[in-house]
Amino acid sequence: MEETASGPINFINVEYFFRLLYEAVTQLRTGSFGGDWLMLASTIWMFVTLISLVISAAFLTLLIHSHFRLHRVLDGEEDNFSTIHPEVAEVTRDHNRWGHIRALIESPHENDWRQAIIEADIMLDDLLSQLGYPGVGVGEKLRAVDPSRFRTLDNAWEAHKVRNEIAHQGMSTPLEEHRAHRTIAHYEAVMREHGEI
Repeated sequence: MEETASGPINFINVEYFFRLLYEAVTQLRTGSFGGDWLMLASTIWMFVTLISLVISAAFLTLLIHSHFRLHRVLDGEEDNFSTIHPEVAEVTRDHNRWGHIRALIESPHENDWRQAIIEADIMLDDLLSQLGYPGVGVGEKLRAVDPSRFRTLDNAWEAHKVRNEIAHQGMSTPLEEHRAHRTIAHYEAVMREHGEI
């Protein structure tokens, strides 16, 4: 060990560093080194841990409550805003269309009767397309119909003939109320056979 006028130089001595380290570890283990500071740090840590646990429990409870509330709201929205099956939607749409046609035919005005027949023929055209009959227009599609699978084929032809008269002759030929009602009755028979109304 090297010595100076003031004494030995201890900072170069490796044994001195190990001795300092050993004493520090021993004092920490026995609690004699900075015991008050360690006690304060331990108390603060326990306090922070306790507060953290309370806050975590509160947030967990809020999360669980929000999760169940969200599912309750989504279930309510599904009942209110869910889409209906396409077949049900089509039948509902056709019922609405047929209701409009019925309102037109019950009108006291001849123009409304004409409109009812034209709209019923459009509905017949849609029905024939749904059933898979080929052709352009109701006439061609009716020619492709198998009479054994379409009991009201004659009704469809009779109604379509009246529609053609209205479309081609317009207002020049008067339309009697009785004939208008009978024509709509023909369309109605076709729609009922195929479950459209």
